[in-house]
Amino acid sequence: MLDDKFFMKRALFLAKKANWRTSPNPMVGAVIVKDGKIISEGYHKKAGLPHAEAEAIMSAKESLDGATLYVTLEPCCHRDKKTPPCTDAIINSGIRRVVVAMRDPNPKVSGKGIELLKNYGIEVIEGVFEEEAKKLNEFYIKYVTTRTPFVILKIAMTMDGKIATPRGESKWITSEKSRKLVHLIRSRVDALLSACGTVLKDNPMFTSRIKGGKNPLRVIIDPELKIPLDYHVYSPPPHTIAVVHETKLHDNKVKILQSRGVEIISFSSEKVDLQWLMKELGKREITSLMIEGGSSLNSYALWSGVVDKLMIFIAPKIIGGADSYPSVGGKIYKNLNEAFEIKDLKIKKISDDILIEGYLKKA
Repeated sequence: MLDDKFFMKRALFLAKKANWRTSPNPMVGAVIVKDGKIISEGYHKKAGLPHAEAEAIMSAKESLDGATLYVTLEPCCHRDKKTPPCTDAIINSGIRRVVVAMRDPNPKVSGKGIELLKNYGIEVIEGVFEEEAKKLNEFYIKYVTTRTPFVILKIAMTMDGKIATPRGESKWITSEKSRKLVHLIRSRVDALLSACGTVLKDNPMFTSRIKGGKNPLRVIIDPELKIPLDYHVYSPPPHTIAVVHETKLHDNKVKILQSRGVEIISFSSEKVDLQWLMKELGKREITSLMIEGGSSLNSYALWSGVVDKLMIFIAPKIIGGADSYPSVGGKIYKNLNEAFEIKDLKIKKISDDILIEGYLKKA
C-alpha cells in the first residue's frame, strides 16, 4: 500500500509547477486520495487565484467523504485576503484526514488552521517531508516572518577569487551554462540588486532571458545619479527602482526617470543602509532578491547582515595580481575565528565551472 510519503512527494512536485510565480504567496501543492488512489490534485498558480487545497477540492469528480488530503503547507484559516480560507472548504468537503508537510509561519495562521481542522474532528498529521517543503518556500518563510526579502548573493570568480582584471574586464569569467543558471535564478526572484559601479562598467540589462520566464524588478543603488539615462537599467521594462541620495531629489534627471516609470527611493545618511533598504523593499511585497554587484557591494551586503544564501560560481581560471578585483573587498576580519561561516554546503559541477551554494550562519 502506498504511504503518506508517496503522496506528499506528488504534492511537492505539483507545488513546483508554479515555477516561483506565486509571490508574495508560497508555492503549494495538494493531492486528494481515497481508497489508496489519487482522485484529485491542485496547486497554487498565482496570488489571487485559488489555493492548492481549494483547487483540488473543486476539481474532484467524486465524493470526498472519508478522503485524505495531502498538502505541502498548513491550510489557511484567515479571511483578510483575496481568496476564502481553505479550512472552510476542507471542513465542508467531507475530507476526514489531512497530512501537512509544514506549518504556515504566517502569524495569521501558524498552527491555527491545524487546530481548527482538529476541532471539527479531522485527523491531522504533520511533518511529512517538512524540510523539503521549507526549502521550496524559503523565500516565503523569510518574508512572512520578517517582512524583508530572502537575499541571495551571487558571485562569479576565478579559482584565485578574482571577479575582474585590473582593467575591470570580467566578460566572461564563467561558462555559458553557469550564466544560463543565473538567468534561471533571476526569473525566480522578485528583484535584483546592483550598484552604479557595476552598471557603469557593463551596462547590463539584468533580465532573465529565459523563454517564458519573468524578469526581476531591478533595484539600482545610484546615490549621485551617475548612470546615464540611455543605459538599459533606466529604460523600463522591466520595472526599475533607483536608490538615490535625498540631495539629488530635485535633479532634473529624477523627473525624467519618473516620467519613464522608474521609482525613486531616497536616503539621507552618508551611505545607503541595506537593512533599511530591505525593509523598504519588503513594504513593496518583494519577497526575494539576488545581489549581482562588485567587490564593494558584495562586502557591504555581507557586513550589513542582509545575505541569507550564497551562490559562488568558480571558473577554472587564474588572474592573479594584487590589483585584480577580489570577490569580496572592503572591510576585513583580522582574526580567522571572526570570518563569515557558510553552512549546508552543496557543490555542483556546471560545465567546467564549480558552483558552491550555502547559507550564511547567523549570529
